[in-house]
Amino acid sequence: MPRANDTAGDRSVRTLRVGEQVRHVLSEILQRGDVHDDTLASHLVSITEVRMSPDLRHATVFVKPLLGKDEEAVLKALRIHTAFLQREVARRVNMKYAAKLKFLADESFDEGSHIDALLRAPGVARDLD
Repeated sequence: MPRANDTAGDRSVRTLRVGEQVRHVLSEILQRGDVHDDTLASHLVSITEVRMSPDLRHATVFVKPLLGKDEEAVLKALRIHTAFLQREVARRVNMKYAAKLKFLADESFDEGSHIDALLRAPGVARDLD
């Protein structure tokens, strides 16, 4: 789900493509358990989006643990292992520079649920009928 400050003109096809490649690599690393961390091993983590800077040197990685449990602990574990993850991404994705990774919680699902709840409110439902 697009972020509020994200417009189609802000990002090129190249940044979108590289962001998807980085997302796939990070998802594969976490799925295979290449990061030796108890917190990450005990949680299924979804990489929902990777947003690259225009120069491809910085990547903002949006993550969401399954069921949203222990979000802060998962983010802390990912931030601890950022150097390892950056090396793996640099090794697997052919880029001129290794992108610096920044991990953030993905709030888009919560925002979508909130909007859905507002639309289902009795007053709004009555107006829509």
